[in-house]
Amino acid sequence: MSSAVRMYSTSTCPYCMRAKALLRQRGVEQLDEIRVDERPGERANMIRLTGRYTVPQIFIGDTHVGGCDDLIALDRAGGLEPLLAAAPYSRAPAGLPAFPGARARASRPSSSFRKELPWPTTPTTFLCSRSRGST
Repeated sequence: MSSAVRMYSTSTCPYCMRAKALLRQRGVEQLDEIRVDERPGERANMIRLTGRYTVPQIFIGDTHVGGCDDLIALDRAGGLEPLLAAAPYSRAPAGLPAFPGARARASRPSSSFRKELPWPTTPTTFLCSRSRGST
Protein backbone atom coordinates (compact mmCIF):
# COMPACT_ATOMS: atom_id res chain seq x y z
CA MET A 1 0.00 0.00 0.00
CA SER A 2 1.54 3.34 -0.98
CA SER A 3 1.16 6.49 1.03
CA ALA A 4 -0.91 9.39 -0.23
CA VAL A 5 1.65 11.84 1.17
CA ARG A 6 4.91 11.93 -0.76
CA MET A 7 7.84 14.22 -0.04
CA TYR A 8 11.10 14.73 -1.89
CA SER A 9 13.73 15.60 0.74
CA THR A 10 17.32 15.37 1.95
CA SER A 11 18.63 14.23 5.32
CA THR A 12 20.01 17.59 6.45
CA CYS A 13 17.30 19.96 5.21
CA PRO A 14 15.71 21.84 8.15
CA TYR A 15 12.66 22.69 6.03
CA CYS A 16 12.14 18.98 5.33
CA MET A 17 12.30 18.26 9.07
CA ARG A 18 9.79 21.01 9.79
CA ALA A 19 7.42 19.79 7.06
CA LYS A 20 7.57 16.23 8.45
CA ALA A 21 6.88 17.52 11.96
CA LEU A 22 3.84 19.49 10.77
CA LEU A 23 2.51 16.49 8.86
CA ARG A 24 2.92 14.31 11.98
CA GLN A 25 1.17 16.97 14.05
CA ARG A 26 -1.75 16.87 11.62
CA GLY A 27 -2.05 13.09 11.94
CA VAL A 28 -0.13 11.82 8.92
CA GLU A 29 1.11 8.37 9.82
CA GLN A 30 2.54 7.21 6.50
CA LEU A 31 4.95 9.28 4.46
CA ASP A 32 6.58 8.22 1.22
CA GLU A 33 9.86 10.08 1.64
CA ILE A 34 12.04 10.17 -1.46
CA ARG A 35 15.57 11.12 -0.47
CA VAL A 36 17.18 12.92 -3.41
CA ASP A 37 20.54 12.99 -1.62
CA GLU A 38 20.61 9.17 -1.60
CA ARG A 39 18.96 8.71 -5.00
CA PRO A 40 20.18 11.55 -7.26
CA GLY A 41 18.12 10.31 -10.21
CA GLU A 42 14.98 11.17 -8.25
CA ARG A 43 15.93 14.87 -8.23
CA ALA A 44 15.46 14.98 -12.01
CA ASN A 45 12.05 13.34 -11.56
CA MET A 46 11.15 15.90 -8.87
CA ILE A 47 12.15 18.79 -11.15
CA ARG A 48 10.14 17.29 -14.02
CA LEU A 49 7.05 16.94 -11.82
CA THR A 50 7.24 20.28 -10.02
CA GLY A 51 9.42 22.63 -12.02
CA ARG A 52 11.24 23.37 -8.75
CA TYR A 53 14.80 22.58 -7.72
CA THR A 54 14.56 22.85 -3.94
CA VAL A 55 13.45 20.42 -1.24
CA PRO A 56 11.10 19.62 0.26
CA GLN A 57 8.54 19.15 -2.48
CA ILE A 58 5.34 17.73 -1.04
CA PHE A 59 2.47 15.92 -2.73
CA ILE A 60 -0.79 14.98 -1.03
CA GLY A 61 -2.59 12.56 -3.28
CA ASP A 62 -2.25 14.02 -6.79
CA THR A 63 -1.96 17.58 -5.49
CA HIS A 64 1.44 19.25 -5.49
CA VAL A 65 1.42 21.33 -2.32
CA GLY A 66 4.88 22.80 -2.85
CA GLY A 67 7.60 23.32 -0.26
CA CYS A 68 7.58 23.79 3.50
CA ASP A 69 6.43 27.42 3.34
CA ASP A 70 3.58 26.40 1.05
CA LEU A 71 2.59 23.59 3.43
CA ILE A 72 2.57 25.96 6.42
CA ALA A 73 0.54 28.55 4.50
CA LEU A 74 -1.96 25.87 3.46
CA ASP A 75 -2.28 24.76 7.08
CA ARG A 76 -2.76 28.31 8.36
CA ALA A 77 -5.43 28.91 5.72
CA GLY A 78 -7.28 25.81 6.92
CA GLY A 79 -6.73 23.81 3.73
CA LEU A 80 -4.33 21.11 4.94
CA GLU A 81 -6.74 19.08 7.08
CA PRO A 82 -9.41 18.75 4.33
CA LEU A 83 -6.75 17.82 1.77
CA LEU A 84 -5.35 15.14 4.09
CA ALA A 85 -8.84 13.85 4.88
CA ALA A 86 -9.57 13.41 1.17
CA ALA A 87 -6.28 11.59 0.48
CA PRO A 88 -6.54 7.81 0.76
CA TYR A 89 -4.03 6.05 3.01
CA SER A 90 -2.64 9.27 4.49
CA ARG A 91 -3.53 8.18 8.00
CA ALA A 92 -2.52 4.77 9.24
CA PRO A 93 -4.66 2.62 11.51
CA ALA A 94 -4.11 3.32 15.20
CA GLY A 95 -1.00 1.78 16.71
CA LEU A 96 1.22 1.82 13.61
CA PRO A 97 4.45 3.82 13.70
CA ALA A 98 4.37 7.35 12.31
CA PHE A 99 7.11 6.81 9.71
CA PRO A 100 9.37 3.91 8.73
CA GLY A 101 11.74 3.23 11.60
CA ALA A 102 9.62 5.13 14.10
CA ARG A 103 8.28 3.46 17.22
CA ALA A 104 4.58 3.31 17.95
CA ARG A 105 3.60 5.32 21.01
CA ALA A 106 0.52 6.31 22.90
CA SER A 107 -1.25 9.54 22.06
CA ARG A 108 -0.20 12.61 24.00
CA PRO A 109 -1.85 15.97 24.46
CA SER A 110 -0.96 18.43 21.72
CA SER A 111 0.82 20.75 24.17
CA SER A 112 3.44 18.11 25.00
CA PHE A 113 3.76 17.18 21.32
CA ARG A 114 4.63 20.77 20.44
CA LYS A 115 7.60 20.58 22.82
CA GLU A 116 9.02 17.76 20.68
CA LEU A 117 8.95 19.66 17.38
CA PRO A 118 12.44 20.07 15.93
CA TRP A 119 11.55 23.55 14.65
CA PRO A 120 9.90 26.60 16.22
CA THR A 121 6.13 26.78 15.87
CA THR A 122 6.20 30.58 15.67
CA PRO A 123 7.46 32.54 12.67
CA THR A 124 11.21 33.03 12.77
CA THR A 125 13.44 35.15 10.56
CA PHE A 126 16.76 33.72 9.43
CA LEU A 127 19.52 35.85 7.98
CA CYS A 128 21.90 34.09 5.66
CA SER A 129 25.10 35.52 4.32
CA ARG A 130 27.65 34.23 1.94
CA SER A 131 31.12 35.60 1.72
CA ARG A 132 32.73 35.89 -1.64
CA GLY A 133 36.37 35.30 -2.34
CA SER A 134 38.88 38.13 -2.54
CA THR A 135 38.35 40.47 -5.45
